[in-house]
Amino acid sequence: MEIDGSLATSEFIAVVLTGFGNGLSPLTRAYGDEPCPKALLPIANKPMIEYALTWIDQSGIRDVLLICPASHRAAIYHHIHSDTSSSASGLHIDLQTLDETPDATVGTCAMLRHFSNRISKPFVVLPCDFVPPTTVSLSVLLDKFRSTSTSSGSIATAFWVPVQIPDGPVPEEWGPSSPPHWSLWHQGGTLVQTEVPDDIDRNPQNLEISLSLLNRYPRLQLSKNYSDSHIYVCSRLVLDLLHLKRHMESLTMEFIPWLCSLSYDKRRRMKSEKAINLNISTQSAALSHSTLQHEGLHPTALSPNRTLHPAEFSVPTSPVESEVDEQVANLGIDVVHLHDFAIRANTIQAYLEANKWFLSRTTPHPATDSKSRSLIDVKAQISVDTIIGEFSQIAERTSIKRTVVGRHCIIGKMVKIVGSVILDHCVIEDGAKIEHCILGKNTKVRSKAELSRCITQAGYEIHEGESLKGEKLEISDWTSATGGNDTDGDSDS
Repeated sequence: MEIDGSLATSEFIAVVLTGFGNGLSPLTRAYGDEPCPKALLPIANKPMIEYALTWIDQSGIRDVLLICPASHRAAIYHHIHSDTSSSASGLHIDLQTLDETPDATVGTCAMLRHFSNRISKPFVVLPCDFVPPTTVSLSVLLDKFRSTSTSSGSIATAFWVPVQIPDGPVPEEWGPSSPPHWSLWHQGGTLVQTEVPDDIDRNPQNLEISLSLLNRYPRLQLSKNYSDSHIYVCSRLVLDLLHLKRHMESLTMEFIPWLCSLSYDKRRRMKSEKAINLNISTQSAALSHSTLQHEGLHPTALSPNRTLHPAEFSVPTSPVESEVDEQVANLGIDVVHLHDFAIRANTIQAYLEANKWFLSRTTPHPATDSKSRSLIDVKAQISVDTIIGEFSQIAERTSIKRTVVGRHCIIGKMVKIVGSVILDHCVIEDGAKIEHCILGKNTKVRSKAELSRCITQAGYEIHEGESLKGEKLEISDWTSATGGNDTDGDSDS
């Protein structure tokens, strides 16, 4: 694996975004001074970022811009250099950081503007928490982008996946689930409108559709069965537009709906076209790296270990105005719809569903090597739809069903576990019962404790005989009660 800030030579570059994972709290809350990066949170005992990197690698893309919070850099750097990263060896990864906190995160638009001088060609934006389909390659999206950008002038291709319905009730304490949103697209696959939270807040009972949209596209397809995966294949012109629309923070909630409106709102399209022409001489940061520039103009090579600042962007040369005019007149975004399983594991519910999907496809439980198998007592009852991590010990008369057990766990006698995810290094003592729970790494469950639909932060301890249901259990809950002084846990609460 190579970390390199040099210019890429392939046709596309992949931009992988790894945030704090606030929707996965408390699993992603720091364990003392040790961060728990969302990108390394395992799904079926495999760090979730590996699914995205493997999908990229299989598509033929070799250049990856990986953006993470500065506090997560050491852990992610260690992972992509370790033997546990099975996909990173064939990729050239440019690891960059942003100074942000869980309470003050940076939007996708701002990230792309900030690092635009490192993106010198068409690019693919992917979240690190996306579990891709096994039947559809990323190459399908790249081919769709190639064809539509040539035939219709579309500057982006989006990937929409089926909405996943949670299996069983979800406790309110786990946080609200994301409701399905309406989306409209033209017969040819052009996305023309997508519902955003502001639309729902303004008019929760109805979907507003403008007359100009209906006049332009009299035959529309309307559905709530698909959700935006937040994967986009984009032209370099997208970065130019992002520099023009500097007030926009969210790619999904602001930029994509605005881009859709340009396909049918002539007034807005003319206004944007005029703004781009007027700002050609002032949009130095964007236009200096535009694909519309003369050949030979390259972004400045910077150290991959530094946090970048917009002031470091280089000064432009003059763009070809006629080519800008032609592309703006045909702005648009096309959609590829998927019918197989794929999911963004960005909430607790989605994370559990992703693990369950792998359990439904797994082979019998024993670990791959004989040493690991020897740690599982012959009298333990483990269903075939269970995954057991390497070097985990399971004692006699313990029953485990439909569960992912991480690596180096210790599970005592007469324990019952059903429909759960147990992360690495957990200890579950004799007689404990766990149903439909997610236990963060290093969780300790004392003897005869009972948990149902609970989630624990890394390092949490459940006392002997304690019974809990539908709870998010964080370290600050019990350190304050016992006189502990976990300032890191308290500050994040």
